[in-house]
Amino acid sequence: MTALARLRDSAPALKFVLLVGVMSFFADFTYEGSRSVIGPYLGTLGAGALAISVISGLGEFLGYGLRLFSGRGADRTGRYWQITIGGYVVQMAAVPLLALAGNWEVAALLIIAERVGKATRNPPRDAMLSHAAQEMGYGWGFGVHEALDQFGAMFGPLLVALVLAVSNHDYKLAFAALAAPAVITLTLVLVARRFFPRPQDLAAGPAQVTTAGLPRVFWIYLAGAALVAAGLADFPLIAFHFQQAHTVSAPIVPVFYAVAMAVSGTGSLIFGKLYDRAGIGLLIPLTIAGAGYAPLVFLGGVWAAVFGMALWGLGMGVQESIIPAAVAPLAARDRRASAYGLFTGGYGTAWVAGSVLIGVLFDVSLGAVTAFAVAVQLAAIPFFVLVRRRHDALRQRQDEPPAGQAG
Repeated sequence: MTALARLRDSAPALKFVLLVGVMSFFADFTYEGSRSVIGPYLGTLGAGALAISVISGLGEFLGYGLRLFSGRGADRTGRYWQITIGGYVVQMAAVPLLALAGNWEVAALLIIAERVGKATRNPPRDAMLSHAAQEMGYGWGFGVHEALDQFGAMFGPLLVALVLAVSNHDYKLAFAALAAPAVITLTLVLVARRFFPRPQDLAAGPAQVTTAGLPRVFWIYLAGAALVAAGLADFPLIAFHFQQAHTVSAPIVPVFYAVAMAVSGTGSLIFGKLYDRAGIGLLIPLTIAGAGYAPLVFLGGVWAAVFGMALWGLGMGVQESIIPAAVAPLAARDRRASAYGLFTGGYGTAWVAGSVLIGVLFDVSLGAVTAFAVAVQLAAIPFFVLVRRRHDALRQRQDEPPAGQAG
């Protein structure tokens, strides 16, 4: 097939990926803007390090664990868009409502509600996205989407930083300002539903994975990804550390988060494209590099923290682009939302366990936090080595055109 023919055939898929990417830009603008200051905000309301870590970890646990149910529900009912829209409504409503929280307990409930909304909408959305990404290349499709997603995650914290700087650290005003991108997000979701009611039709050819269950390599891959998640500290705790250690002033904390998101978005584009060429083995050097965030963030000064946040952002970009792209070839199309839900459910369980342990270690020693984060992420490498050969064979077989349709 010529390059021009490929471009023509992938045009509807590319339009869908770009539309969902712009939608995600404003969604991340909203909720990542809030997450950039959640740690210090909870601190001003009276929460301590352990409480912040547990709230963040519980939010991530529900934000990933509940995806198992939304994914299965989407596959069983076929209501991919309805479930996706419901999740976005909950998530986009929770963020501006933080402006009305009078204590850290109420704020915690809204933080968790935001994560529940994301849990509801992500598996069906990722399943729909994977159908469009198949024609473009899974890595490139998810990479383009994630780049737009993460650039939104960069501008949101910058807006919050600006509001805090001009309002004498008024966190409530910063959360209220995020209502505008939230409304834009919900509008774009409805536009995407109107123009692409059946994104599964964007996938070319019949599904190549036809097994009733998930292959063994899926579970090995999940084990490796779970170890990476367990060693990745939540940003609210990192921000709390910056504030407690006086590494940076409060208005600059969101800027550090924006740096991480800029690296994440740029890395998603670059590494997404490389994934389509090099395969899942790319995760090995990226995981090694990403593990270096912990000593820089928790033990270094301001410039070490900048580089540490860049590596932290690199790890986040890999998790949101290459990792979901690699799941797609492991499941049949009509079970893909379930596969994403199951994968991210296990991933989130590891994240909350790691978050709680990091929170406990934080009160013991920053050296202990660093040692744990580095060791557990590097422990994922043998799993990714085991997965590499089998996963790439599945991906290559799925991307082959059906017999008689090679071009």
